[in-house]
Amino acid sequence: MSTAEGARTTAPAPETAGLAELPRTYEPAAFEAAIYEHWAAADVFAPDGAGSRADWSKPAFVIVMPPPNVTGALHLGHAARVSIEDAMTRQARMMGRPTLWLPGVDHASIAAQYVLDQILATEGESRASLGRDRYLERMWRFMDETRDVISTQQRRLGASADWSRLRFTMDDGSARAVRTAFKRLHDAGLAYREEALINWCPGCRTSLSDLEVIGTPQRGTLWFVRYHLSEGEDGIPDPDAWITVATTRPETILGDTAVAVNPDDPRYRELIGRRVIVPFVDRPVPIIADEVVEQSFGTGAVKITPAHDHDDNATGRRHGLAMVNVLDDEGRITEAGGPYAGLDRFEARERILRDLEARGDLAESRAHEMVIGRCQRSDDVVEPRLKTQWFVRTAPLAAKAMAAVRERRVRFVPERFEKVFFNWMENIHDWNLSRQLWWGHRIPAWYCSDGHATVTDSEAGPDACSTCARPAAQLTRDPDIFDTWFSSGLWPFSTLGWPEQTEDLSRFYPGTVMETGYDIIFFWVARMMMLGQELIGREPFSTVYLAGLVRDPHGQKMSKTKGTGIDPLEVIGELGADALRFALVNGITPGNDQRLGREKLEGARNFANKLWNAARFVLSVRPTEMDSDQPLRLPDRAAMGPAEHWVLDRCAATIEEVSRAYTVLHLGEATRLLHEAIWSEFCDWYIEISKARLASGAPVAERIATWQTLTWVLDRYLRLLHPTMPFVTEALWQRLPREEASPSAESDRGQAAELLIIASWPDGVAERAVVDPETAASTGRLLDLVRAVRNARSENRIEPSVRLRAVFSLDDPGVRSAYEELAEPIARLARLEPETSPDVAGDGTITVVAPGAVVRLAPAVDRTDDGRPDRERARLKRELSESRQLLQAAQARLANDSFVSRAPAAIVDGARRREAELAETVRRLESRLGG
Repeated sequence: MSTAEGARTTAPAPETAGLAELPRTYEPAAFEAAIYEHWAAADVFAPDGAGSRADWSKPAFVIVMPPPNVTGALHLGHAARVSIEDAMTRQARMMGRPTLWLPGVDHASIAAQYVLDQILATEGESRASLGRDRYLERMWRFMDETRDVISTQQRRLGASADWSRLRFTMDDGSARAVRTAFKRLHDAGLAYREEALINWCPGCRTSLSDLEVIGTPQRGTLWFVRYHLSEGEDGIPDPDAWITVATTRPETILGDTAVAVNPDDPRYRELIGRRVIVPFVDRPVPIIADEVVEQSFGTGAVKITPAHDHDDNATGRRHGLAMVNVLDDEGRITEAGGPYAGLDRFEARERILRDLEARGDLAESRAHEMVIGRCQRSDDVVEPRLKTQWFVRTAPLAAKAMAAVRERRVRFVPERFEKVFFNWMENIHDWNLSRQLWWGHRIPAWYCSDGHATVTDSEAGPDACSTCARPAAQLTRDPDIFDTWFSSGLWPFSTLGWPEQTEDLSRFYPGTVMETGYDIIFFWVARMMMLGQELIGREPFSTVYLAGLVRDPHGQKMSKTKGTGIDPLEVIGELGADALRFALVNGITPGNDQRLGREKLEGARNFANKLWNAARFVLSVRPTEMDSDQPLRLPDRAAMGPAEHWVLDRCAATIEEVSRAYTVLHLGEATRLLHEAIWSEFCDWYIEISKARLASGAPVAERIATWQTLTWVLDRYLRLLHPTMPFVTEALWQRLPREEASPSAESDRGQAAELLIIASWPDGVAERAVVDPETAASTGRLLDLVRAVRNARSENRIEPSVRLRAVFSLDDPGVRSAYEELAEPIARLARLEPETSPDVAGDGTITVVAPGAVVRLAPAVDRTDDGRPDRERARLKRELSESRQLLQAAQARLANDSFVSRAPAAIVDGARRREAELAETVRRLESRLGG
């Protein structure tokens, strides 16, 4: 018994008896959960699971899931990520590659604290009332309550991740990886601790990285303040002499340690070296010259506050200025702020402005356009502050990451984001690792009373100070935690067991694709690359796939308050997971935002319904002469008609085109191709044409060949569509006959698959072996002619119910042969009454011209004079203009010596045939218009 068969004994697959078990209407809620349970029971998600059919001689395909926040519920961004990653995963699994999609959940440090703090407030508690230990105990209980929520919701969407390897960024394995990584970086001189100017959020009460500060344009005020010159050395302000400076942050006046001017500014040249008195704190500070000062800004003189401004900090270091910190953790004025100590920063601003005006030192104020840094999480105004923190020296790490991209070891999809990546990496700042929070990985550094730092990767901590040997009992641990992106940066290898040299690490590192949003290239992608190369010696993945954002139908950010928000769980409940998945993938382009609305979702649902009804039809027309257990196979070529050659040829082409789209990760193109092939070519054309050959009076061999073609093509399209619409394709595939195990089918991976999720991905070879290319091409040209007839009817506003008399003039022998066999279904599809008499002419005649063919149409009923002849002539003129343009392009291509000499002979011959066909079309149209 095969593994797959063994799995079926414990979790039966959907019944395969046929139409009786396929409901009349497509109701995804009736089968999605059961199908997912069967996949899980069959153990097919893991590359080494009992139901896996992976070929370990092939390269592994690995995606490490970007871990969603533990506090979150499934939103459209998550749903899009899952739909894209699962499509890649399922396609690779069907290709036979050992496929690992490793799931995880992020501890979401700041976000989790924010949510828990709100919960605690309703309980009358707070961080402060609980203390660190009790707060963390409460947090772990909260984690236990919420950790499985998002994973359960991902399963509803069909995520075929290896849940046996589910990881949490705060589990023991991640904790050890974080400690080990930090210790190695410290020992290599890449992690260091120093007092530096950092970004501080008073709302979250923690430092932030530059990436977490959002520059927000707004209209503010530029205030002009007089700083009085000092009389002599005693620091007494001169009431009649001053220098006026411009500032947007009056509260930081209290921390000023200089006034700066440009050395080339003639207005202030004589004042350089003099001293002024800082208002309210009476601090004498120098007037310094620095080329960084823009003479055109404000008055050309600026206040320097090295402890609260990044540019001023650099100026202060160049000039050796004192650095006075006047803001505390809560954004209140410190004791260094003199009379304003204890006030909130914005309250202090108002008081200072009133006091300056009262003493006559507020010269003026002007509206000023500015960019304010705000906290990504709380939206509080971020304050630069001096603080002692741990940093990572990023320049050498960034150099390795950039080399990996330049040497094509890592590629970006789309490629244009490489420039964005390089621009940031070439101007990268050292990474501030410290966060003043409680929930997260605590920094494994201990300090003795002399200030020595001891870093260890031991969970128990050090035995003694590594510098002075003071015992552990006399050491104090750093209270800060790591930036959450530090543990996330280790995700591609910490999830595989690193720092242990595990089997998973050797088999699945580096990964294949990192799929994520373009908005976190620097937050996450760059850091994974830097840490992976430094700690493992190899880049963590070979491809970075950057998805866009999901926006409303007007291209705006979705908003629940505006009624444009979409809850993916509600969509799944109403329309099914497949509809949501297909809508989120169909037509997307890597790196570009997509628009999603009700119309696109319902269109995806309609597509699933179309597929369902097509399968019902196929199952209902099985010839009674066939054995019920006959396996899936291609038709006998001798019994095939022109439509069978055409649809199998189109099936093979679609397989090849969809496979190419997956190779370059253009999933939106793959779904577009499948939508066209299934809806238009298979359902609207071939199924309709097949009805004539399936009629009871048709020869048995023809009916069998037609049904075999229907089932074969449906099987192939279900396989191709499975990665994006897994539930409906699995449900329908279970009703089809199984393909015999053979070298051309499944035998290279054991017995034929019992589940579509592990069936083989088609390659188009078998279809090509039975198709006559000339017959297929001729039939295609005939169908193009029918499309042209339909378009002519539409342009001439002829109702679909009106049948038209038609005379076909078919000079192309292949098209003529195909028409002779398909005349009845062609007439039905185009609503025509074919006639043999060429006398279909007059003012109401419509002429349709195509390569090697002309169709003249006339109404079978009287018409009033509504301008239709004029419209017909205008239509023919448009066709002539388009055909001339195409002919010119074809002639130019053949006039290109490079093309003719380098292209394969078959391609050149095809181009020449195309030129001849277009020339004939132009001749016919010109003749028609001339007549």
